[in-house]
Amino acid sequence: MNQYKQDILAPSKMWSRSEVLNQKPCPVPQESGVYAWYFKQIPSIVPVQDCHRYNDLALLYVGIAPSKPASSNNLRNRIRIHFRGDADSSTLRQSIGCLLAEELNIELRRADNGKVAFGPGETKLSNWMEQNALVTWTLHPEPWLLEKELIQGLSLPLNLRGNESHPFYQQLFTIRRQAKERARNLPIID
Repeated sequence: MNQYKQDILAPSKMWSRSEVLNQKPCPVPQESGVYAWYFKQIPSIVPVQDCHRYNDLALLYVGIAPSKPASSNNLRNRIRIHFRGDADSSTLRQSIGCLLAEELNIELRRADNGKVAFGPGETKLSNWMEQNALVTWTLHPEPWLLEKELIQGLSLPLNLRGNESHPFYQQLFTIRRQAKERARNLPIID
């Protein structure tokens, strides 16, 4: 196993939301790489039997920063967006929120700028992530290459792009699409 995969599959450290957002200096580097999300509790609908596990945590999602060579995005920006952004700026937040909508009593809504988010429910989602989500990363000069390899070689039920052959893909895609359709028919939130 190469060092990049080792960093993702057997990380020496995983970071919580509060550690990433509050620790000074921020532990997440402002460099390119791949990040991986491990979860303690998982929505029961998510199939995890084939997922990679490490220290009783399930690896459910990987992402990259930047997504293409010309982008100036980096790991720190991307991971912070997942932890404190909204469902429109984070596909991970959107997926988790849609899967936990009933449990957390949150609903995807349309904002006046046309974007979708969970509105006040974003705080509930952030709190859930604090309790259940940990992130790790590896630096990589061309993270899109490693991401493709990881998605093809692992069971990552929360990844959509490039993961169309995963058994959970269609179900997650449909859940998200239905939530967006409902949001379009509800009143706009502030």
